[in-house]
Amino acid sequence: MSIDQKLAELGITLPSPKPPVANYVPVVKTGNLLYVSGQVSVDGAGAMSTGKLGAGLDIDAGRAAARLCAINILAQVKAATGSLDSVVRIVKLVGFVNSAPDFTDQPAVVNGCSDLFVEVFGDKGRHARSAVGIAALPFNAAVEVEAVVEIA
Repeated sequence: MSIDQKLAELGITLPSPKPPVANYVPVVKTGNLLYVSGQVSVDGAGAMSTGKLGAGLDIDAGRAAARLCAINILAQVKAATGSLDSVVRIVKLVGFVNSAPDFTDQPAVVNGCSDLFVEVFGDKGRHARSAVGIAALPFNAAVEVEAVVEIA
């Protein structure tokens, strides 16, 4: 089954990749690695999941926001490669969680992204990862995730 078929089976339609909002590129390819710039928790219609985890947003809302980040990473990878079937492995994720000072469940939040990659790619979706709590994100996004992806 192709990755596009797997996404359809999961009810996921990839949005058009979001253009950069500052002086950077969304994806850099070097050798067989793609470095995907941080993708925030915005859906295909442009609605962003905003706010702080532990101060208005609970873990389930954070997981959903991280899942949106994963979908946006997939959209960037597909735009850069032409096909998600070229993915050999999701190598590394760094998840940034907009967190209240006493919120410490960043790993549970970033699981929303990690779980989707495993759902889509199976063992190729298992990756190294960091989950970091920070005081603020651009546009008050709830979550931002960057990725390193190995391609064929």
